[in-house]
Amino acid sequence: MDFTQDKLRSLVRKWQSLIEANAVVKTTDDYLVRLFAIAFTKRRPNQIKKTTYARASQIRAIRKKMTDIMAREASSCTLTQLVTKLIPEAMGREMEKSTQGIYPLQNCHVRKVKLLKQPKFDLGNLLSLHGESNTDDSGQKVEGNREFKEQVLESV
Repeated sequence: MDFTQDKLRSLVRKWQSLIEANAVVKTTDDYLVRLFAIAFTKRRPNQIKKTTYARASQIRAIRKKMTDIMAREASSCTLTQLVTKLIPEAMGREMEKSTQGIYPLQNCHVRKVKLLKQPKFDLGNLLSLHGESNTDDSGQKVEGNREFKEQVLESV
């Protein structure tokens, strides 16, 4: 799962700090994933200065909070629950709220998820993930006229 290049390029601008963080997390169903997050500094209200650069100490503190949030959220759920959390970008909003005291952020996103390690293949887990199907999904045979309704012409 990854951001498209055009989306990523549209977020990056001049006069602001880009903050990236990553975390290696094991989900409850034993998948090992690496989450990559991206965030940008935001202008404070009533700010006159053109640039919104954060100090290196502020960037380190923000990166620490971002990795803590990603580790906490991802380690407490399964892989399918993690994907459903990533779609509405709930983790990004939580990162913005928690780092507001350090430096205001905008455009916080989990931009990429790499699957590092899968658990060993288990048929029971696979069926529980994709739904166990006891019914046969094949169609029924139709009895009746095997010819076309309209006669097919050999030449036109």
